[in-house]
Amino acid sequence: MADAQKIKIGIIGGSGFDDPTLFENRVEKEVTTPFGKPSDVLIEGHIKGVSCVLLARHGRKHQFQPSDVNYRANIWALKRVGCTHILATTATGSLVEHYRPGDLVILDDFIDRTWGRQCTFYDRTKGGPRGVCHLPMRPAFCDHGRNALIAAAAAKGYACHETGTAVVIQGPRFSSRAESLMHRQWGGHLVNMTTVPEVVLAKEAGLSYAAVALVTDYDCWREHEGSVSVSEVLAMFSKNVKKAADVIIDAVQILGAETDLSYLDAHQVNYKYDEMG
Repeated sequence: MADAQKIKIGIIGGSGFDDPTLFENRVEKEVTTPFGKPSDVLIEGHIKGVSCVLLARHGRKHQFQPSDVNYRANIWALKRVGCTHILATTATGSLVEHYRPGDLVILDDFIDRTWGRQCTFYDRTKGGPRGVCHLPMRPAFCDHGRNALIAAAAAKGYACHETGTAVVIQGPRFSSRAESLMHRQWGGHLVNMTTVPEVVLAKEAGLSYAAVALVTDYDCWREHEGSVSVSEVLAMFSKNVKKAADVIIDAVQILGAETDLSYLDAHQVNYKYDEMG
């Protein structure tokens, strides 16, 4: 059974975590993987006594566009340094009126509209796992991680939606209006560019993965709505990113205080994680 002393929480996102006083015992570590290099160095340390690892998804200089992120290397690297959980942040556009810019959403499902991205470790890469992994994706996200994020947001009093389906597009372009309307018809609540394959690979790796989405805009589905403005998205994200960071930090404390970690064992069932070392 998983040991409370072995909890290590990977944080993917980076924005909002640049306060040098936040990470105690901060150490930068370069990690290589069979799938290449992760987006940046891993920053290991402790947040209020809980062991954590920070990784900037797009690189600290934001040099990788969504389709160029080496998601496999990122997840493999976090697994290799001992992470048991991943808490991720993501900027999203809203596909429904009541998910407003500035709100937080704890994702619980996704629709994949990406193409060409490597979505499994089991592809005969030298040094990778062997065989085939037919991965169930219900639930897509770990309920324990999600509940920690929900509780953290509630304690802060932030406007937060406890569920949300993200339509993940290829990027880097935004949706056309026809696509945005189609995504609404499919039942999507949000649209982003990074949740897939990140969530898929984390589950394949046996990690508890949960994500908090920050709503930055209304995409382009509304009547008389213009195209998504990059400057407006960045302005909204910068204005509200501290909310997501606050929720992640408090969720780290919630997860770190848990004593029954049997749910982590359930993530390992039927997968060949012993071959990932």
